[in-house]
Amino acid sequence: MDILNYLFALLSIGLGAFGWLAPAYTMGALDLTPGKTSMGASEVRASVGALFVGLGVGALILCTPTAYAMIGFAWGGAAVGRLTSLILDGRSRKKWVYFAVEAAVAIGALWVNL
Repeated sequence: MDILNYLFALLSIGLGAFGWLAPAYTMGALDLTPGKTSMGASEVRASVGALFVGLGVGALILCTPTAYAMIGFAWGGAAVGRLTSLILDGRSRKKWVYFAVEAAVAIGALWVNL
């Protein structure tokens, strides 16, 4: 189980690092376009990036089932948001792929730690 927890934490850190350190790349991958100000990049760095880096690093530091379960809850929240978008905003292959990844991490982290 420890290996899975480390993988979930490292996945959060790795994917978060893209949003944090490469917001233009991340915005392109998410089909977002920069606006008149730098707030779009700032939001991606914060909410898509460093938030998930902090989540993974925090779980590795605390190294408790509750900390690793929080990775599952956070990714589960992302999956719920993505599913809401699929229902209300329209479906696309990219949204389904992102939803599948988010749901898999959520279910896996919660299954292992609760």
